[in-house]
Amino acid sequence: MITSLAEVSPEKKASLFQRQFGRFGGCYMPELLLQSLEQLLEDYSRLKDDNSFQEKLKQTLCHYAGRPTPLTEVKRFSQAISGPKVYLKREDLLHTGAHKLNNALGQCLLAQHTGKKRIIAETGAGQHGVATATACAYLGLDCVVYMGEVDIKRQAPNVKKMKLLGADVRSVFNGSATLKDAINEALRDWTNNFENTHYCLGSALGPHPYPQIVEDFQRVIGEEVQKQVIDYGFTQPDLLIACVGGGSNAIGLFAPFLENSQIQMVGVEAGGEGVDTSRHAARFATGRPGVLHGCYTYLLQNEDGQVLPTHSISAGLDYPAVGPHHAQLFEEGRVSYQAVTDKECLQAFRLLAQSEGIIPALESSHALAYLIKIAPQLAKDCRVVVNLSGSGQKDLPQVLPLLEKELS
Repeated sequence: MITSLAEVSPEKKASLFQRQFGRFGGCYMPELLLQSLEQLLEDYSRLKDDNSFQEKLKQTLCHYAGRPTPLTEVKRFSQAISGPKVYLKREDLLHTGAHKLNNALGQCLLAQHTGKKRIIAETGAGQHGVATATACAYLGLDCVVYMGEVDIKRQAPNVKKMKLLGADVRSVFNGSATLKDAINEALRDWTNNFENTHYCLGSALGPHPYPQIVEDFQRVIGEEVQKQVIDYGFTQPDLLIACVGGGSNAIGLFAPFLENSQIQMVGVEAGGEGVDTSRHAARFATGRPGVLHGCYTYLLQNEDGQVLPTHSISAGLDYPAVGPHHAQLFEEGRVSYQAVTDKECLQAFRLLAQSEGIIPALESSHALAYLIKIAPQLAKDCRVVVNLSGSGQKDLPQVLPLLEKELS
C-alpha cells in the first residue's frame, strides 16, 4: 500500500497530478487515496481501448438502458416561444429517466472487471443515485449512496426508488446537507474502504481521472446527435444548449462537436434567486478558480477561500464547483455559460409540459429557460438542440405546490 508520496514514482505522480484541461483539473487528494486513483487510471486506460469491454458496454446500453435515445423536434414549443427549430435529445427516456445511467453502467462494469463488488456514490437530485443503484442491481454489486438530508426531503421519490433497488441510502447532515456534503462523505468512505470499493462519481468533476472517465461515458449523447440530425435533413446543428451542474450531461453533448467552430454552445447554470444575490449556484458568473473535491476549477468561494453556500430550485445544479473541462472551455471562450433564475426555470418547466406533453427535469428546464430568453434573437431556420437530461417526474412533489395556484 502506498502511504507516502515518496513511494510514488515520478512518472506516476505526473500522470495523476498534471492538469488535463488547460490550467484546470489535476489530482488534489489525500495521500491515502493515491494508490486507488493510480489503479483506477491504469485500469481505465487499459479497458477504454479493450474491444470486448467496449462491446459489452455498447450492448448493455442498447439492450438494457434503451440507447439510442430519440431526438425529438418540438414544433409547438418552438411556436410558443416564437423561436427557431428546436430539437430535444431525450435522455429523459433512458432507463431510470436521466443521462446518469450512461456513466453508472460504464463505471460499474469497470469495477466488475477489476474485481470490486462494493460501489459507493453521491447524489444530489437523486438521478445518479438511482442510476448507480440500478446498475448495481443489474450487475449484482453492493451499493451505498450518500445524499444530503436537504436533498433527501426534496427528492423523496428517488430515495424510495434507490431503496427499492437494494441500495443503502445514507443521509448526510453536515454542512448545507446537499451535494457538496454528500461527496465529502463518499470520499471519507472510499478512503477507508478503497481496497474493495469503487467510488462511482456521478459528474465530470473530481480528481483525475474521473472528469475524463465520465466525459468518455457520456459522449454517447453527442455522438448520437451527430447521426440523428441527418434524419431531419441537415448535417449539423447551429446551437447546442445544456444545463451545467457538475457538467456531465453538457460535456456529453458538447464533446463530439468541440472541434467544429461553426457550432455554438451554451451551458446554463443555476441563477437561483439572482446572481446579484447570495442564493445561486452560478460559478462562472461570480466564482473564481480554486480547488474543491480533488480538482482545480471554478467555484464559489469567499475572499478567504472558504466555499460559499449555494442555492437552486434544482438539486442537481446546487453545487459550488463545476467540471474542469467546462472551466477550460469558459476561459477559451469556446462555450458561453449563462444563468437563469428559479422563476424562469419553473416557467420553462410548465411550458414544455403544456405545449408538448413532456415533463422536463428542473435541471433540464434551466436549458429550456435560456432558449426562451434568446429565442426572439434567433433566426427561424436556426437549428437548436437542447439536451433534455432527465425527466421531471422526480420533481413533481416539489414543483406542483409551487404551480398549483396557476394550475387551479
